Amino acid sequence: MLRWGATGPTPQRSVGPVSQLTPTARTTFGRHRERGGHDRELLHAILDAGTICHFGIVMDGAPMVVPTVYGRDGDTVYLHGSVASRSLMAAGGGIDICMTVSLVDGLVLARSVFEHSVNYRSAMVYGRSRLVSDAAEKLIALRAVTDHVCPGQWNYARRPSKKELAATTVIALPLLEASSKVRDSGPGDSDGPDRDLPIWAGVLPIRTLFGTPIDDPAAARPIDTPAHVSGLVGLATEDRRAPLQR
Repeated sequence: MLRWGATGPTPQRSVGPVSQLTPTARTTFGRHRERGGHDRELLHAILDAGTICHFGIVMDGAPMVVPTVYGRDGDTVYLHGSVASRSLMAAGGGIDICMTVSLVDGLVLARSVFEHSVNYRSAMVYGRSRLVSDAAEKLIALRAVTDHVCPGQWNYARRPSKKELAATTVIALPLLEASSKVRDSGPGDSDGPDRDLPIWAGVLPIRTLFGTPIDDPAAARPIDTPAHVSGLVGLATEDRRAPLQR
């Protein structure tokens, strides 16, 4: 992870980050506190398992929530998009944003409609993101995003050109103010008066899997699917994560 000094990034690595994030007014739980926490390892695991994040920002006095891919390098999350993206440019201008990642693990089907629920893992990150202008860090960020979506793709595909880098906006969001929440249990009426009703209750698991790759029909010639892609077939998307190799 890069540390930032007065003149730019310094290639240092933090030594043993503390395991717990400090709760703030925005990350303190009101309801179902037993499901929430500020464990850094759990936060990283949820972010690494997700594919799409949503970041919220106030633009021209109105809220906007944008879905996008992302990548994590240490305790920094990177988001990228076109230089024409007003939301990313605004987010890089030193204003507060909120980023969330949600994973749905199952439908909790109870005996009563009132007790229906969802098993999930979620992460919520608050902070002031910054615009990444240093060329070296921008490459680190784009690699983090690329290999988060498909590990190994960065070393396989052509790297961005200077023109492409100039056309890309990247923002960095530090993982300093964040929380995680998890529900992983059965129906809430299993120990109540509805337990004896002749109605099925339980959990219907949900998993998102990688399917069979589809070749680009416009390719100049047939090319074998690379191993890092074919190896994902049948895996759950959250199991694709590979350690970031420098």
